[in-house]
Amino acid sequence: MGEVYLPGATTIGLVYNDGVILASEKRLAYGSFVLSKAVKKTFKIVDNVGAACAGLVSDMQSLANEATAYAKLYELEVKRRISVRSASKLLSTLLFENRLIPLLTQTIVGGVDENGPSLYVLDPLGSVIQDDYATVGSGSEIAIGIIEAGYKKGLSLQEAEELVIKAMKAAMARDAASGDGIDLMIITDKGIEEKYLAIK
Repeated sequence: MGEVYLPGATTIGLVYNDGVILASEKRLAYGSFVLSKAVKKTFKIVDNVGAACAGLVSDMQSLANEATAYAKLYELEVKRRISVRSASKLLSTLLFENRLIPLLTQTIVGGVDENGPSLYVLDPLGSVIQDDYATVGSGSEIAIGIIEAGYKKGLSLQEAEELVIKAMKAAMARDAASGDGIDLMIITDKGIEEKYLAIK
């Protein structure tokens, strides 16, 4: 049997005082081969909810597109926006439906609703775990050390952004499958702002 190549990535989610930051680097690598340096791994689901993934890009894109369609249908039917918890459960159901041929993606869902900012981590089979911060992907072991050392409740946006960038830089420096810039998604009750940082 030949060698199995799994895609690498570093993806981070973090709750701060007014919202949630989701971040992922841009590199798509299988084993030691870099396929692309411009892959987007952060996805807007609806105006108050986003997702960031590590794993197979096609599976991430398929999952995010399907979740967006269902979340928008929910908003049309119920006449209010979907809660972050409900969006997480929706993604969990989609992942569990595909459990026999699983979508190879670790997913972080974050957003802001009437209960404030919240963050959920999902595995490929759809388990849902709520937390204040999370990292997934091949660089997660490096990034989580930085996040745990610097995280505290009530971080400002600037403090949270600096912490996420510091953790991402550390992971990109030590994980060969991560690199080529950072996509940041900042979610507040006013909506979603996306940024790109050209950091190698």
